[in-house]
Amino acid sequence: MSVFLQLFWEFFKTGLFAIGGGMATLPFLQDIGETTGWYTYGELMNMLAVSESTPGPIGINMATYVGFTVGSAQGGPLLGVLGGVIATLGEVAPSIIVILIIAAMLKKFRDSRYVQMAFYGLRPASTGLIAAACVTVVLEVLTNVALLDPAGGSIVNGFQLPEGQGLFVWKGLALAAVLLVLTHGPKRVKDLHPIVFIALSAVVGVVFHFAGA
Repeated sequence: MSVFLQLFWEFFKTGLFAIGGGMATLPFLQDIGETTGWYTYGELMNMLAVSESTPGPIGINMATYVGFTVGSAQGGPLLGVLGGVIATLGEVAPSIIVILIIAAMLKKFRDSRYVQMAFYGLRPASTGLIAAACVTVVLEVLTNVALLDPAGGSIVNGFQLPEGQGLFVWKGLALAAVLLVLTHGPKRVKDLHPIVFIALSAVVGVVFHFAGA
């Protein structure tokens, strides 16, 4: 039961402080993985890919995915469903509480200069969280740069290029280039539904995996 309480608490904190949308939750999720050992950084990137590919807000999808994964590890799919529900509730609870408070005091909040100033001050934090998420995704997907344990040194020493490997992952760069051309190319192609490009990327990933490329 303590694991499920921890799930709720970790995602409650994420939902409370990850201001700026779903991608802003990624640094928090990375920290959760590092402190709890529930998943590795590579597994987090796989979760991100699945969450981006499924309907709904990415932050909530990630919470459900992590909760199901952790719950399943405790005792099978039923506990996985319970974990997914608990993590999702933890993620959305702060927003519900804040909305209820604002709804009860709408006029005062709307006209408050201090509230407007607070939201103005939150913009750089939101931008920083999203930028950090983008950097970590690019490093993981398009390069061979490995992220080290942040407890082992400063941010300058937090990255390492494994010996004998090039800087860039050519498969990732090639796929990104092809998708960029397709989504900005001939009207017939770029007007295709995004799910087509997601499915295409999934097929390419499976082919590379089983081909050992």
